[in-house]
Amino acid sequence: MISKTFYGTLPDGRDVHTLSLRNSNGMQVDIITYGATVTRILVPDRNNNFGDVVLGYDTLDKYIDDEFYLGAAIGRFANRIARGRFVLNGKEYNLPLNNNGNHLHGGPGGLHKVLWNILPANDYQADSVKLNYISKDGEGGYPGELNVSAVFSLNESNELAIHFEASSDKPTILNLAHHSYFNLSGNPSSSIDDHQLEINADAYTPIMPNGIPAGSIDKTENTPMDFRSAKKVGERIGDNFDQLTAAGGYDHNYVLNGDADKITKSASLYEPFSGRYMELFTDQPGIQLYTGNFLKDTAGKDGIVFRRRSGLCLETQNFPDAPNHSNFPSAVLNEGELYSKTTVYKFSVKQ
Repeated sequence: MISKTFYGTLPDGRDVHTLSLRNSNGMQVDIITYGATVTRILVPDRNNNFGDVVLGYDTLDKYIDDEFYLGAAIGRFANRIARGRFVLNGKEYNLPLNNNGNHLHGGPGGLHKVLWNILPANDYQADSVKLNYISKDGEGGYPGELNVSAVFSLNESNELAIHFEASSDKPTILNLAHHSYFNLSGNPSSSIDDHQLEINADAYTPIMPNGIPAGSIDKTENTPMDFRSAKKVGERIGDNFDQLTAAGGYDHNYVLNGDADKITKSASLYEPFSGRYMELFTDQPGIQLYTGNFLKDTAGKDGIVFRRRSGLCLETQNFPDAPNHSNFPSAVLNEGELYSKTTVYKFSVKQ
């Protein structure tokens, strides 16, 4: 079932709406048209008590002022670009700097800060909503007029699929991601340290102290970065390991195993007290694990305050700073090509 309700009005007078997806199991996903933002995901625990498992706010003005990218669609380029600089077809481009002298998540006017349009989503089998935005040539410093869509689908197996599509009228770079902070306990004031995480990755891209990839691809084996078998997020987060001290926890891109063009299981997250279990499937080459290291005391939904490590992100993506590393997957989208990437979050419980 799909419903549309009024959510709020932007300062320029345009209306923002909530699109709600519900299945017969009672699962519900709310998306607002501002930032193509997921504001709520209601799923049951092992006792069939429903809880909201993503961080968010109650009002539009808080999303407008938000600095944490809660639940938003991220682009044009998710993650960081060193010094906001890249070269494409021999021409240098310089993007706005909004993160310690670097470009982060599309800059201050990225896709998370625009109003998306609602389009028909008749081509999808599950209940779906389709949002679209036209980013003009030069917007945010990026070349090419970009036509980008985000389709959110909910089926009867409690699977939320997010499918991004985009095309450009001239060569550009593109890296789209979804930025929900998950806390499967349903209590956003609690830490995610006891969540058990598994990531299907033998390697990751180490970072320098400014968060930019150093350029190498290192093995996770015998390091605190290894999540190939499930372990508590907080088990080694405080280790005296240069990568963890550099980021204040986990804020790293994992190099996913398998075929990057095929949707495969790439991660899972389990919260033992509620029994909630989330599996993540994607055709992206990487996934950014971010443990909310920079969250600070902030009033969220229902007045509940979330704090540092109240949520974690599993951002499926291309690699950070990919345009500046020839050994990373290409982030170039040429004229006439279709960017098409899907991530699926499947929710269930363990007894």
